[in-house]
Amino acid sequence: MTERYEAIVIGGGAAGLSAALVLGRARRSTLVVDAGEPRNAPAAHMQGYLTRDGMSPAEFLAEGRREIEAYGVELVRDRAVDVVRDGAGEFDVTLAEGRTVHARRLVLATGLADELPSVPGVAERFGRDVVHCPYCHGWEVRDQTFGVLATTPLSVHQALIVSQWSKDVTLFLHTVAESELTDDDLRRLATAGVAVVPGEVAELVVQEDRLTGVRLVDGTVHDRAVVFVAPRAVPRNGLLERLGAELKETPFGAYPVVDETGQTTVPGVWAAGNAMGFAEQVINAAGGGYRAGATINADLLFTDLDAATRT
Repeated sequence: MTERYEAIVIGGGAAGLSAALVLGRARRSTLVVDAGEPRNAPAAHMQGYLTRDGMSPAEFLAEGRREIEAYGVELVRDRAVDVVRDGAGEFDVTLAEGRTVHARRLVLATGLADELPSVPGVAERFGRDVVHCPYCHGWEVRDQTFGVLATTPLSVHQALIVSQWSKDVTLFLHTVAESELTDDDLRRLATAGVAVVPGEVAELVVQEDRLTGVRLVDGTVHDRAVVFVAPRAVPRNGLLERLGAELKETPFGAYPVVDETGQTTVPGVWAAGNAMGFAEQVINAAGGGYRAGATINADLLFTDLDAATRT
């Protein structure tokens, strides 16, 4: 027989575990389906999470799993490959290993994947001296020589932001033409002291396991100790699409239309963390999961009370 739960959380990162913690404490039968692909896996530490600043992402998730287990929440290492909404407005979730589980409510916390620029050295150094978020890594690399690898004109914004952490910043235009920069872009870059280097980047220079420079296709090497990149965000929204959730296009991919609690346009389905937006940091994701969990508990409670009243 299909195993039945009041709530199934798909995704075992900060958002999913937070939702599961709230639901478990509310005495709801809850299953977490975790494919084990956290976005921040390349990072040695996570920053900016009050009381957890500097904690490793792996340790954070392990502690979260221990906490939900104490409240009877089940966790399975598997991938949800399909989900179908039945005639009663509930959900059958098919897992990669062939198991089917049933839920009255769903939390989709499947996150996103970062697609890195295809420049030799970027993927190999990502999470060390190639980074993407100044709020996550800026303090640790402060006052070093920064490079910013442009992939769109929006990279100007990144270059301006990281100038808060170093006064030696170079924006490598790479695949962005100088003509794509606006007068405001150029004025702000000049005011911030950010150097602008046109020309495509051929590779990052690494010596003795340390980033030392950026080499252009013309052979010129610019000494840099840290390079910021802007990965292309690829939302893992396949299950939302299967359910028919309304998605909105953004410069960072398509994300579900949600209300203030994270509920999507599909009744009974909530999104949390990077499944609902590109900029959700770990602390935001945990808060979003908490809101979703609390809202689902109340939704189930009043649904059952109203049904009992009608009988």
